[in-house]
Amino acid sequence: MKKAFLISLSLSLVALSSAHATPPTQPKAPGIESPDYAWDEQSSEEAQMLKMKGDVAQGKIAYQGCQGCHKPDASGLPDGTYPQLAGQHTTVLIKQMSDVREGRRDNPKMFPFAGKHVVDTQEVADIAAYLNSLPLPGHNDKGPGSDLVRGKMLYERDCVSCHGEHGEGNAEKFYPVTNGQHYRYMVRQIVTIRDGSRRNAYPKMVKVVKNYSVSDIGAVADYMSRMELPAKAEK
Repeated sequence: MKKAFLISLSLSLVALSSAHATPPTQPKAPGIESPDYAWDEQSSEEAQMLKMKGDVAQGKIAYQGCQGCHKPDASGLPDGTYPQLAGQHTTVLIKQMSDVREGRRDNPKMFPFAGKHVVDTQEVADIAAYLNSLPLPGHNDKGPGSDLVRGKMLYERDCVSCHGEHGEGNAEKFYPVTNGQHYRYMVRQIVTIRDGSRRNAYPKMVKVVKNYSVSDIGAVADYMSRMELPAKAEK
C-alpha cells in the first residue's frame, strides 16, 4: 500500500512538473490533409503498444496523471471539453494516445501529460487496460431531446455500420464506443471532423458528415448520448 502510494505520488508530481515546465513541442505528423494519409496505418510505437498486455493495476497508478482532466472515474466533463473514457476499447485508447504522441491529432493540452517524455509505451498500454476495465459512469451529458426521431434516422442511416446498434463500436477496427459519451463532446468532435480540423479523422466519416447541418449534428449526437448497452460490450 505504501509503495503504491509513493509511486502514485511520484507520477502525480512528474505530471505536475511537466505541465508547468516547458514541455517539448508536440510534433506534427501528416494527417487527413495529406494525400498519403492512411487512417489505420500504425507507427512502430503504436504497433508495439497494441501488442503489449496492459496491467490494470499499474494502469490505475499511471492514470493518476490523467484524472485531473478526465476525473477519477474517467467520466470526463459534461461541458464537452474532456471525453468520457471509462469502458472504451483498449485499441481505440492506444490509437488516440499514439496519434497525440505522434502529432496526427493536435492536442496541446494533452500532449504535456501523454507525450513520450512523460509516459512510456508500457504505461500507455496499462492506462488503456485500466480505462477499459472501468464501468460506464452512467451520468453523461445528454442533449435537449427535441429531435430524437431525426437523430435516430441519421444514426441508423450513417453511423450504425461502424459504431453498432448500441454505440458499442468495434475494437478490431478502432471504432470507438460512443455509448455513454457526453453530448457536447460528440457535437464538438463531429464539427471538427466535418470541418477538417481533426486531422486524424476517419475519411469515411468525413464524407458521411460533410453535409450535416448544425441541427443534424445536434440531433444525431443527442440520440447517441441516450443509448443504453444491453450488456458490457466485448473489448
